[in-house]
Parts: sequence; C-alpha cells; structure tokens
Amino acid sequence: MAHLGLKLLAFSPACGGPLCLACFLPAWRACPAIQWPYSSKLVHTFMKTKHELELADIKRVAAAAEAEALKHQWAVTIAIVDDGGHLLWLQRLDGAAAVSSHIAPAKARTAALGRRESKGYEDVINGGRTSFLSAPTLEGMLEGGVPIMKDGQCLGAVGVSGVKSTEDAQIARAGIAALGL
Repeated sequence: MAHLGLKLLAFSPACGGPLCLACFLPAWRACPAIQWPYSSKLVHTFMKTKHELELADIKRVAAAAEAEALKHQWAVTIAIVDDGGHLLWLQRLDGAAAVSSHIAPAKARTAALGRRESKGYEDVINGGRTSFLSAPTLEGMLEGGVPIMKDGQCLGAVGVSGVKSTEDAQIARAGIAALGL
C-alpha cells in the first residue's frame, strides 16, 4: 500500500517508519489517543508518565529517616537526591562525623543513578570485580544508599552515613517506607 504522505509524530507498528495514514487508516477512528478532527495536527501519543519527588515527599522521607535514627540514638547524615543524583536534601544530625556529609550524598547518588541499592556495588567489588572502583560518578559504593522506586521508575534515592552500613540502609528504608509506595 502506498503511503499517503501525511506523517505523524510517532512510528508505525506496521512498517517501522514514521506513522502515516496508509499504515493506520483502518483503525484511526477507534483510537482515543488520536486527536482527529479536532486538532490541526494528527498526533498519536506515546508519552510515558514520569513520577517526581515533591518537597512534601522529601520532607516526609527525611522526617521518617530522622525518627528511625533518633529512636536508636544513631548520629547520622541523611541525603536525598532526585533520579539524576542531584541533591535535594542534606541533614546532619548532632554528633554525626563531618565526613558523613560527603558519604551520604555519594551513596544516594550511586543508588539513584544505578537504580539499585548501593550495597549491590559493594558486593560486586568485594567479590573481586575491583574495576567498578573506577566507574565514573559512582563514588558511594557502600551499603546505605537505597533507591526510591514507584511503578518500576526510580524517583530518587536516600543515602545515610554515620553508623554500620546495615544500620545506614535500615534508616534509609524507614524513610522511604513513609511514602507508602
């Protein structure tokens, strides 16, 4: 079938090229995603929804993580980053070591960019794959960075530093649990 020349802003499931009416003519009326005839352009939408952390979410996570740390009298630093590893929140509790304010964001950034807990990288390195130590932008390859996931998407991550790494991760998970995801 010859293409009619009217190109859409999507790709055809039939031919793999730019979607045109020749590939889509029989079904176009039944598709609710096509805005026709009310739109000046024929457009088929395939955009995904991207969830984001809002300030209220960040404050809720930070408060729950702080409560978990205080419950056990652990002096830690709590960092929260977005899905790109950009710092959104940094909180150093009384008595936390100064270096923890560098380590916590690094753990969070590693978890966000890798879309997995930072402990996974620590395990790989401890298993002998030391080449991971040279991975760019992944500086927090220690347990204590936990990604915030919703519907298979990473919204960001929480990184904690200041106590045993298992306890750091426990605090991070307690913070994330406050979101009820």
